[in-house]
Amino acid sequence: MKMKKILFKNILAFAAILSLGACEKKLDLYPYSSIELSQSFKTAKDAGTWNVGLYSDLRGRVYGSFNIPQDVQADYLNASLDFGNRNGNPHRWGTSFLADDGALSGTWSSYYFALRNINTTIAGFATIPATTSADIALMKRYKGDAFLARAYYYSELIIRFAKPYEPATASTDLGVPLVLKFDITEMPARSTVQQVYSQILTDIDSAKSNLSTIVGSQGANKFTIDVALALEARVRLNMQDWAGAMTAANTVIATGKYPLVTTLAALKGIWVDDKATEDIFQVAVVKQTEAPNTNSIYLGFNGGTSKFTPDFLPTKTFVDSYDAADLRKSVYFASVPCLISGVDYPALTVVNKFPGNPLLFTAATTNYQHAPKLFRIAEQYLIYAEAATKAGGANEALALVKLNALRTARGLAALTGVTGATLLTEVRNERTRELAFEGFRLFDLKRWHQGFTRGTAQNLGAINVGANFNTISIVADNSQFVWGIPTYEVNVNKSLVQNLGW
Repeated sequence: MKMKKILFKNILAFAAILSLGACEKKLDLYPYSSIELSQSFKTAKDAGTWNVGLYSDLRGRVYGSFNIPQDVQADYLNASLDFGNRNGNPHRWGTSFLADDGALSGTWSSYYFALRNINTTIAGFATIPATTSADIALMKRYKGDAFLARAYYYSELIIRFAKPYEPATASTDLGVPLVLKFDITEMPARSTVQQVYSQILTDIDSAKSNLSTIVGSQGANKFTIDVALALEARVRLNMQDWAGAMTAANTVIATGKYPLVTTLAALKGIWVDDKATEDIFQVAVVKQTEAPNTNSIYLGFNGGTSKFTPDFLPTKTFVDSYDAADLRKSVYFASVPCLISGVDYPALTVVNKFPGNPLLFTAATTNYQHAPKLFRIAEQYLIYAEAATKAGGANEALALVKLNALRTARGLAALTGVTGATLLTEVRNERTRELAFEGFRLFDLKRWHQGFTRGTAQNLGAINVGANFNTISIVADNSQFVWGIPTYEVNVNKSLVQNLGW
């Protein structure tokens, strides 16, 4: 991996407000059109500019291509005849899915680009003197944000490009390169899975220390102590640290700040209008000026025909997994008229979880933009329920309490007398239904060591059919559950070892 000195793209704006001062000696002058790196870390105000850049980078690295490839690679979507091969390689698996695929290389490079900026930020913040109480508080928060962002990006890299964490093999399984400081000459090798997860937890601890007084709130668009705990719960679940996952998740739940909604109107408000009742962290979005990525592949509304042409349709099997009483069924899905490959389909079920927030429309119809929901309280209930089930014994009763809290909030009956493997299946099924199309499914199958056969199609005439499409069967631990290191990176950095099967 070539390490380059990269400044935030908005650093030029910072130049307008930073006075470099005059200097009589020619050699001491800095360019008028840019800022030398050391000059951008002088005051808490400078740090604030870098902090703005951190959140700008984050906005560009959630939803869209950071959610979609892993979901279309999984089991609950069929490619329509009009999908145009968009995300086709991960959907088909096999020989067409190569390590130079944009779904892999784009994610890898985007995350590491953000990490370069964060590492520069962390190092630079250490050089800024803070003497007033206000500056000390600001710098503490900015440092906490940087450590938590680094932990988040590495948590996303490790679930994509490495084997799932297994306590018996994590110390030898290859993870991803750990890059913690800027070095233009460095060609880092891959750290082990255990080393990467240890660094993630170290960064989360640093974030928690710095954000300890930043109280969480619904829909917070800056990191808080609750966001740090939510990420910790997610990471510890992936590490099979059942007790740690339970503790972190329950700490967030016990705040009572993020109640599960219990009505259809409230649930629609979350997914249409970005109401933040259940959101621990919601990425800030400003109409037209700070736009998010979109999950637009599921609808494809055509204003000219008033019909939909989606790239992917949910399988009938998955739609039918939602009980008729489940509030999510009419929120996550919609029956709409579709026009696919010139054929009218009066009522196909489409994914309607991301229809677009009307407040963000830039025209009369949707642009599919939403404020991305990065951490939701429902996930914390599911983390607790899964971890408690896996912990076993008396913890199973605690798992059932959390599972039933989510089920009843979504309009379903509480379960009784469910234990052991049956309880675990119920927890996993509920997790799949609740978190559908948010980018979790493939990675859940991977860490559960489960294969799949793609579900039954709604209408064979509307989709691509065949052994690499609707009838594909993938065995557990297939090598392509672990994404290939991008070809360019392996060619340039001879220290990198490619994943098996790529």
